[in-house]
Amino acid sequence: MGTVALEPASARSHAELAALFTAGYEGYFMPVAVDESAFSFMAGTWDYDLDASLVAVDGDEDVGLCMLGVRGTSSWIGGVGIVAERRGEGIGEQLMRAVEDRAASRGVEQLWLEVLAQNEPAIRLYEKLGYRVVRELEVWSLDELVLKEHDVASVPVADAVGRSPQRPPWQRADAAVKRQDDARALVGDDGSLVFRSGNGVASILQAAGDADAIRSLIESLPAGTTGVRYLNGPVGDPVNGALEALGGTCVARQHEMLLELG
Repeated sequence: MGTVALEPASARSHAELAALFTAGYEGYFMPVAVDESAFSFMAGTWDYDLDASLVAVDGDEDVGLCMLGVRGTSSWIGGVGIVAERRGEGIGEQLMRAVEDRAASRGVEQLWLEVLAQNEPAIRLYEKLGYRVVRELEVWSLDELVLKEHDVASVPVADAVGRSPQRPPWQRADAAVKRQDDARALVGDDGSLVFRSGNGVASILQAAGDADAIRSLIESLPAGTTGVRYLNGPVGDPVNGALEALGGTCVARQHEMLLELG
């Protein structure tokens, strides 16, 4: 296995990291395109530690990156990608091992990641590094939402966040939701829904209640909402069931994996 130089991601601008992130996922199982604005959102919302995150460098060329999010004693691999022409050289493993060392030096005890179920090479690498599958997650999409009137009310996000009976994944954890100034919340008699909207699409961040209650809340999203997205709902999550009942589709399945460092 060859080696490349590793430099802190903090030595790059958000625009440079966005371009490298996109290049690292070229030809991936799902389209991934990140611009400077999107990367800045990811870095701030998902608690990227840019000093601990690393860029792989060969000469004057950036050839890969591994992003690390840190919250107390928990950490998360927030994207690892290698440019297409350098894959298969062991750069991903070099990045992962080095980032794990940096996480451990920060007192991290648990390191999480998600990987698409069909990404067998990545899964083999993570298992080699000691990660184990904790649970299965699903990504849901609904493209034709029909809004209806239900007895629901808008409330401050602080009144609805943290109600989910299941542990949200890193991207939708309480800490991430509280950093999103554009998040909004709805409550009904039997449930709650936290979401953010843009261009007619609502991204569900957290929800509580059974599938019927959540379905009513989804149908009560703001006027102009035509689509819904839900990232990494655990198998059996009532949000998944509500979206399926509304005609939604499971577009991806992921393994949530954990490495115990402590």
